Amino acid sequence: MRKFIVDTNVLFSALAKIGISRLLFVISPFEFYMPEYSIQEVRKYEKLILEKSGLTKDGFETLFYSVVDKINVVKEKEYASFIERADRIIGNIDKNDVPFVALALSFTNEGIWTDDSGFEKQSNVRVWKTSDILNLLAGD
Repeated sequence: MRKFIVDTNVLFSALAKIGISRLLFVISPFEFYMPEYSIQEVRKYEKLILEKSGLTKDGFETLFYSVVDKINVVKEKEYASFIERADRIIGNIDKNDVPFVALALSFTNEGIWTDDSGFEKQSNVRVWKTSDILNLLAGD
């Protein structure tokens, strides 16, 4: 089973609009992982997501839980020993990306699914764009 770390921007995209990201969570046979703090980030921007998506609060909650149900949410203690190394890899690019790189370093996986170009400025963890995930799925 292929395993991917999911960046928060992919989750935002899946929640904010009907599109490929949302569809991939529904149809993909892959396993997805995300640092727990990402859930807090989504909750912090919930009002903005509601505005962009046009969803009601109840509709958002239903969608949120159906998407998050497809993701293994990982507590920081599970990847804490990799944070220092991850900070050296991407901390000077974006401190908010450190947990994703640390999580990616903590177990065998395919890399990080993101549409954030900042991840491409490092070469320690493979980066997958949404189009790459779609192409991989089409080829499987």
